[in-house]
Amino acid sequence: MPLNDNPAITDLSPLGTAPLIDPFGRTVDYLRVSVTDRCDFRCVYCMAEEMTFLPKAELLSLEELEILCRRFMAAGVRKIRLTGGEPLVRRNIMQLIGNLGAETKTGGLDELTITTNGSQLSKMADDLFAAGVRRVNISLDTLDPYRFKAVTRWGDLNKVLDGLRAAQAAGLGVKINAVALRGVNDEELGDMLAWCGDEGFDMTIIEVMPMGDIGTENRLDQYLPLSKVRADLSKRFTLTDIPFRTGGPARYVKVEETGQKLGFITPLTHNFCESCNRVRVTCTGQLYMCLGQDDNSDLRRALRDGGEAGLDAAIVEAIGRKPKGHDFIIDRRHSDPAVSRHMNVTGG
Repeated sequence: MPLNDNPAITDLSPLGTAPLIDPFGRTVDYLRVSVTDRCDFRCVYCMAEEMTFLPKAELLSLEELEILCRRFMAAGVRKIRLTGGEPLVRRNIMQLIGNLGAETKTGGLDELTITTNGSQLSKMADDLFAAGVRRVNISLDTLDPYRFKAVTRWGDLNKVLDGLRAAQAAGLGVKINAVALRGVNDEELGDMLAWCGDEGFDMTIIEVMPMGDIGTENRLDQYLPLSKVRADLSKRFTLTDIPFRTGGPARYVKVEETGQKLGFITPLTHNFCESCNRVRVTCTGQLYMCLGQDDNSDLRRALRDGGEAGLDAAIVEAIGRKPKGHDFIIDRRHSDPAVSRHMNVTGG
């Protein structure tokens, strides 16, 4: 539906209010939006192989997602990341990407980025660049095709690598996100870091997060502390701490041998909550103020029942409840998920 077809939505002018500041004095200027819970992979740390996805009727329309993003922009959000599931499998997603990407060209946004598994990039990279996207984060946990198939269950490594090459050719900056998995890719992370150096990619390594039931897999068996990963990588590379930040939770080092950056996201071994500047909205319009907490605000209902005024009020009220941090723990006494929802519901 066009934006002006909903009688409850009449004014898209900026709020003109103060920035969104949470109870701990942190300014929220970064929004991550999951546009779908669906994905063409079934990664073992993210979801069960047999997943039940949301009925399409429960999802926000692309027009509603755009209104929601624009209300956050009016309240001072400067960076938006579109996630999933796999965001590029959503039907007509380029409509939303194009409309938001136009704001990066006029100064309304500093950055619009996409987190993707790379499966659709070979056919969409040029359109993403034309729309105003300048950087994509690619989830890639291994360069071994057999291991890749085992981790993703449904994925094709060659298709992803073709997508990476298409992204480079289109002019998109590429960052590789790898989840550290004990007994799976722990011996390969050094080779992946060297490969990223050869390709000119930055890389971020992420600890497993205890979110959602993943079937027969056990996250305690998957969990690999990044303190150990860094110690192992330091035997091969010179890693120098740097103050670089992208607005996300990663802490970065420079890999002296390659000149590229390596980030560590450590929700378990080193809580990164003290500087959290972001919130997440699901594809059904649930605003989560913290990835590791269940408290949320129903922005879909606020928008549909109260229009923009109701949406604005709900956003401000929810930011006032943003917690100090999460409570992620993985050990023998805490092997169950910290929160029930899967990562594909909230987005990366």
